[in-house]
Amino acid sequence: MAPTYAGWVQTQADVIVVGAGPGGASAAYYLAKEGFSVIALEKSFFPREKVCGDGLTPRAVRELEIIGLPTPREDGWIPNWGLRMVGGGHRLEFPWHEQDSFPHYGLSLPRHSFDHKLARHARSAGADVREGWFVTGAIRDERSGRITGVTARQTDAEGRKTGDEVTYRAPLVIAADGVSARIALGQGIERKKNRPIGVAVRGYYKTERHAEEWMEGHLEIWDGERGKSKLLPGYGWIFPLGDGTANVGLGTLSPKGTPPKLDHRALMETWIKHSTDDWGFTAEGQVGKIQGAAIPMAFNRQPHYVPGMMLVGDSGGMVNPFNGEGIAYAMQAARHASEAMVQWREATTDKAKEQALEGYARTLKDELGGYYSLGRVFASLIAHPSVMKLCTRYGLPRPTIMRFTHKLLADVYEPRGGDWADRLLSTLTKVAPSA
Repeated sequence: MAPTYAGWVQTQADVIVVGAGPGGASAAYYLAKEGFSVIALEKSFFPREKVCGDGLTPRAVRELEIIGLPTPREDGWIPNWGLRMVGGGHRLEFPWHEQDSFPHYGLSLPRHSFDHKLARHARSAGADVREGWFVTGAIRDERSGRITGVTARQTDAEGRKTGDEVTYRAPLVIAADGVSARIALGQGIERKKNRPIGVAVRGYYKTERHAEEWMEGHLEIWDGERGKSKLLPGYGWIFPLGDGTANVGLGTLSPKGTPPKLDHRALMETWIKHSTDDWGFTAEGQVGKIQGAAIPMAFNRQPHYVPGMMLVGDSGGMVNPFNGEGIAYAMQAARHASEAMVQWREATTDKAKEQALEGYARTLKDELGGYYSLGRVFASLIAHPSVMKLCTRYGLPRPTIMRFTHKLLADVYEPRGGDWADRLLSTLTKVAPSA
């Protein structure tokens, strides 16, 4: 495609990517590697803060290996070798399993560094990643109804919009603009009200245990002192970062898509006070502010493809209902978006080209739809405090049950072959409806 310009800036490409977080930057990298001209528009400037646990499971590490992003310890990447689960009076460690399909370790890195590294990786492949561009909406062709580009304005360091609106055009737009999903909403793609949604808060705290190489997950969140208050559906986490601090946070889960009316910052302070004594967290040791965000789960926004536009990552609700992980799935979706675009380029008719792009949404449902449906059932079950009490008190200390549960929660199992837990999980995800 011949480039066009608005003033000094090129405004036409093969693909316009909205957002340069994990999903957007990964899509930009893969597409640029395949020889497409790519313009990615990021409203902020790197490095920038994002509310996240900063912990990556082996599923996410696999995506980093596929995309070729180096993860050396000297650059801040801290390995972890398993998950320590705390709940029901128990404290047990479950190593990441040795498997063919996934690495046997996870990683931790603050999101402000992670996103910056991934954006630079996209640039190294030839993607034009532009910071400080706020996308105001998508452009739809009046005759065909197809998305043909976006409009955007530049922003300054404080996020204020400056200058005139600029029109960017491309045969494909990838909306990776996060939980706000402004581009999708502007095209009438509404959130499904029957899908779970989470609310998470996190902060950074100084701790002498910052170099531990284990993730820690707390399966009980009380709205006061443990055993003397209400048990809430959700979980807490502590992810050591190796720099003198740990990422500490919690999330609550609503199975029907209505965010719980809770003061999550106060809830986190109460949880830290009553449940994390052995970590030595104090108010004086808090680094920066406690920040929060909504977490869209289980494909809560569909369709993931409309003519001319794909949804990637949080904009399409691509977050695991079992554990709140979104980075792995955003990067996985970006990879499939690139594959669909390659098929589009190779197709010889308009019909075949459109079928290639439509295949993106089908691939996501085939790979993740069944698992996310199981996650919706899980979200409904743990909404009942009695179920959570039974699970933590009687399930956690049983190795056979927890081997299965560990693989289920982390979504790290062999899709073909493996042990009995792998085979059972594979069967369950195949028979579950992919809605």
